[in-house]
Amino acid sequence: MSVQSIMDIAGRRPATTRPDAPIAEVAEMLADAGVGALVAKGADGSVAGIISERDIVRGLREHGEGLLAMRADALMTRSVVTCSAENDVEDVMRLMTDNAIRHIPIVDADGGLVGMVSILDVVRSRLATVETDYGTLRNFMDTRIE
Repeated sequence: MSVQSIMDIAGRRPATTRPDAPIAEVAEMLADAGVGALVAKGADGSVAGIISERDIVRGLREHGEGLLAMRADALMTRSVVTCSAENDVEDVMRLMTDNAIRHIPIVDADGGLVGMVSILDVVRSRLATVETDYGTLRNFMDTRIE
């Protein structure tokens, strides 16, 4: 199964922010969108970074309440692991595991943001595949026994 198939099912645009957005605004956007990470888009539409709930929690521990006035680019990860819509879900699972991350922006050939895959999206797609495989094997076995 490809990342594109996950995007087709999820059918939503990734939640984004500006690198200069205040952390208070980022936290509000995360809560309103019901997501765990936002892609920080550069002026040219490319992926400038990613900021997650974890980043904010770690920032709160380090900076205290002054964190809310800081900008997203003070906490965001700048070296972002990305993939393309053509990647296999297995590739994305490996990237997430190897890099200990839960969200991967999906980019086009020019580096433009086209989507986002979360660990939840990956788990759902794998579960659907396992259920389909189980059903196929079950039907095969039922026809062989009769």
